[in-house]
Amino acid sequence: MNTEHTPGEQPEDPSTEKEAVDIGAFFRERGEAAATPQGFRCGYIAIVGRPNVGKSTLMNVLIGAKVSITSRKAQTTRHRITGIQTHDDAQFIYVDTPGFQTRHSNALNKTLNKTVSNTLTASDVVLFIVEAGTFGPADQQVLDLLPKNVPVILVINKSDRMKDKATLMPFAQKVASLRDFTAIVPVSAKLRFQVDALEREIRTHLPENPPIFGPDDITDRSEKFLAAEIVREKVFRLLGDELPYTSTVLIEQFLQEGNLRRVFAAILVERDTHKSMIIGNKGARLKEISTQSRLDMEKLFGGPVYLEIWVKVKSGWADNEAGLRAYGYE
Repeated sequence: MNTEHTPGEQPEDPSTEKEAVDIGAFFRERGEAAATPQGFRCGYIAIVGRPNVGKSTLMNVLIGAKVSITSRKAQTTRHRITGIQTHDDAQFIYVDTPGFQTRHSNALNKTLNKTVSNTLTASDVVLFIVEAGTFGPADQQVLDLLPKNVPVILVINKSDRMKDKATLMPFAQKVASLRDFTAIVPVSAKLRFQVDALEREIRTHLPENPPIFGPDDITDRSEKFLAAEIVREKVFRLLGDELPYTSTVLIEQFLQEGNLRRVFAAILVERDTHKSMIIGNKGARLKEISTQSRLDMEKLFGGPVYLEIWVKVKSGWADNEAGLRAYGYE
């Protein structure tokens, strides 16, 4: 522990000279030792895979709270989302990454792929998520990105969907032959099947470290950021494939007055036709987006929320690198 010491006064008799003692540091160190049990483990776990294999759902289940948005629409996650789960003997810091993008090469997708690559190099453990019974070129592209010097656990998600359970083992063996995985764990994030077993496996590979975050922290993201993600999730969930991938949400104001939060959000789209889709007949769809978003925010923030949403047209935002940074993309 690096502690800045203030030199003490020199004793008059050199024969009785002793090393100066920083009393404050002594008690701080004792306090840290008491708070962190011996053998405590803490580290970063990257969750990676092609789009729509259930990465965000798995992370939400692992931490016991919804901090990463989900939908059936592929490529929903666009940011590096940190979810934190703390137990008496370990702190798990999960990092949900965007699905690695292979279909389009605009500035947005290049930024998302860079996020994935940066996360991998800084992780202590990697969870490589595949969908049970399915392994294609997009999965292989993600597998090729994984670092060789980091433990990689193969997580076969949606295993409950396989009608013939006897085919699960041959599928696992097929994928396992592509790399020397640390472990293979079939799970169903939606049903919480084998999630505890996965957590136990992860813990064995975390380094011995004191906790980085507080015991009650569940994410390092701000409420403002989470509010934007909640609105974006509702847009994707309620419009499905109608709305193109290139839409985002910008929180223009986030105010807190006591327990009340006032949120003013703008949904950015590229065309007037997209704006009409979101607003819907007589504003019905936008009203539904607002209602569902507000209810989710109130549940997550633990208090009342006043929410206003506008829809704005901003052509070409997804292929403008400077604009992407302004909208919070790394």
